[in-house]
Amino acid sequence: MGRSLQGLVREVAAEVAKFLTVGGVATGVSVVIFNALVHGDWALPATMNHWPLPAYVIANTVGMLVSYRGSRSWAFRHREVVGRAGGRVAFFVINTASMAIPLLCLAFSRYVLHRDDPVADNVAANGVGLVLGTAARFWAFRRFVFVHPQVAQARQRRLAEARSQRVA
Repeated sequence: MGRSLQGLVREVAAEVAKFLTVGGVATGVSVVIFNALVHGDWALPATMNHWPLPAYVIANTVGMLVSYRGSRSWAFRHREVVGRAGGRVAFFVINTASMAIPLLCLAFSRYVLHRDDPVADNVAANGVGLVLGTAARFWAFRRFVFVHPQVAQARQRRLAEARSQRVA
């Protein structure tokens, strides 16, 4: 393995580890909120048992906020962000779009398989859906939100060239 390839592998491995750590914390927050809303806990009744999909959206919106903070300030802090809003818009668009994956898994379990127990809900949404959604988000964040500084510079040059051609 060449030195530059080793460096690339180390860089990606470090990003993956940090991304998964941040995601683990955000997922923990989401899972606790989702299960409290849908299945209740020792102190609260299940207030959204018949509405697991909106409960999942609420729980994961909170988790998304945790995830952005951790991703921006730790996991991808060495990368440039895209857009005037510091990548927030793209981050939330990607998260919202990729939330469809676990929602579809949860809907399939609930409404096709007619499973509404805590294990089935968590395997569908927070197991299968989480793995598939996480892979999609990692790829999309690296590609569209937290880009390598060299890629960001190349994009800026292309934009400046395009603007100067329009003006001329």
